[in-house]
Amino acid sequence: MDVLNIVAIAVALAMDAFAVSIAAGVTLRQISFRQVFRLSWHFGLFQALMPVIGWAAGMTVRGLIESYDHWAAFGLLGFVGGNMIREALWGDRDTETAQDPTRGMTMVMLSVATSIDALAVGLSLSMLNIAIWTPALIIGLVAGLFTITGMHLGKRIAGAAHMSRWAEIIGGLVLLGIGINILYQHGVFR
Repeated sequence: MDVLNIVAIAVALAMDAFAVSIAAGVTLRQISFRQVFRLSWHFGLFQALMPVIGWAAGMTVRGLIESYDHWAAFGLLGFVGGNMIREALWGDRDTETAQDPTRGMTMVMLSVATSIDALAVGLSLSMLNIAIWTPALIIGLVAGLFTITGMHLGKRIAGAAHMSRWAEIIGGLVLLGIGINILYQHGVFR
């Protein structure tokens, strides 16, 4: 597989991380270098590790993972998106008390939810007998860069104070939409 194909796969996989990082930037309104680093590091790391895990698992566990991976991603994204919407509608608008999506279990759940598709890519690459290290590195780097860009874009969107509540609601709806799209792509609605 040539580098152009790997980059195309990496960009496609990074779209979920990009959308989630925009939502994180909207939620935070003000982002620090530390927050950007944490989220981009974790999204990039999980996006790089999932294909390696999928590749290592190969055909032995494919049937087990395929039956529920989309539900796990939907559940995680739905939980975080629902919390964002709840916070926007009924939460305290004080920035100090808003939950930071770049910390704790929220960050871990988002990292897993946005990288589950990469697990399937790793499984596919193992079936094609393609070495995993270069694709995993490229996938992780692209996800990290898209996360950095998304957080800064989200911060700009939230910068308009009168729009921040609506932007946070839209961010939560985007996460729910990504989860529903994952279910659709896996044929749940057919």
